Amino acid sequence: MAWAPDYCTSAELKSFLRIEEDDTVDDAQVALAVTAASRGIDLHTRRQFGNTGTAQDRYYTASWDRRRSRWTVAIDDLMTVAGLTVAYDVDDDATYSAVIDSYQLKDVNAAVEGRPWTKIVVHPGSSVLPGALEDGVEVHAVFGWTSVPTTIKEACLLQASRLVSRRDSPYGVAGSPEAGSEIRLLSKLDPDVALMVKSYRKAVRPR
Repeated sequence: MAWAPDYCTSAELKSFLRIEEDDTVDDAQVALAVTAASRGIDLHTRRQFGNTGTAQDRYYTASWDRRRSRWTVAIDDLMTVAGLTVAYDVDDDATYSAVIDSYQLKDVNAAVEGRPWTKIVVHPGSSVLPGALEDGVEVHAVFGWTSVPTTIKEACLLQASRLVSRRDSPYGVAGSPEAGSEIRLLSKLDPDVALMVKSYRKAVRPR
């Protein structure tokens, strides 16, 4: 899986729309709708549901949590500890050789709930403690989700189907006023989709 992938396939969307497999006339449009819907979900939830595939370095700024009396680091979504290392730039020279060796990933129950960790809380007993140096913490990990949640896939199908319908509704209105089936295709996430993905929306964190 890649970072920020499509959350359903064109074949799945065609099946959802009851388009025959051998009907390839709209394949290009269907593929575009899938990608556009996926990125719309990313924008609304403030996160993506793929992963980097391999471990990479990302950089963050630690902050002092007065309630915990500990240094914390808000990080990108993380669902595996394989290859995970956390280090600090002690001398502010863009080298990260000082390993932070005692910390806890939060939320502590994230793994059993099928959710990512989004914060590192450094234990005061760590041999290295970070400071507030901007981008001073280096986290080496495979970032992202291990699989696309079923709800996100279903939301993508619904939003993508709406985008396909939008092509035949140039003024943003679908259905028939006379038949009482008129609906306005608003320039935002479908209300049902927004409700489906609400629990996946990430809180804004300071940079």
